[in-house]
This record gives sequence, C-alpha cells and structure tokens, in this order.
Amino acid sequence: MVSAAVVQREERAGLELVWCSLVSAFLIIHSTHACRALYAQLQDLESSQWYLHEDYGRLLLEQSTWASHHRVEKVARADLGMQAPDLAQFKVVVQ
Repeated sequence: MVSAAVVQREERAGLELVWCSLVSAFLIIHSTHACRALYAQLQDLESSQWYLHEDYGRLLLEQSTWASHHRVEKVARADLGMQAPDLAQFKVVVQ
C-alpha cells in the first residue's frame, strides 16, 4: 500500500512538472515573438539602408556633374564673365 504522503508528493511533483512545462511554453512563445519582431525591424533597416545607398549614389553622380570641368568653365564664362588670359598677359615670376 502506498501512503497518503507519497501520493501527495507525487501529485505535487506532477503539478510542478505541469507548471514548469507551461512556463517553458510561454517563454518559447515570447522568445519566438521577440525574434520575429527583431527580424521585421532588421528588414526595415536593411530596406532603409538600400534606399539611402541608392540616394548616395545619385548624389555622387550629381556632385560629379556639377563639378565637371566643362560646366565650371561654362558658368565662369557665362555668369561671371571670366575668360582665359592671352599669352601676352602672362608674367613669369622668378625667385
């Protein structure tokens, strides 16, 4: 015969096992949710990075266009009235 104390101890152990299983299940659910949320955030950040990289490439192209030698010379002549000096205007300075 099994005493009442042994049965009670086994029931208590069974309840503790069920409790631990439930806690473990909820922790797994929480960690899975957190992982998915972080992965979604990572995808958003990678998408933003891609767009920023694309914009940076466009800005570099625009900068090189604005700073091209031909354009600078054209603006200097048309807007600023500048011109290249004649050879007679050159002076050589000797130290």
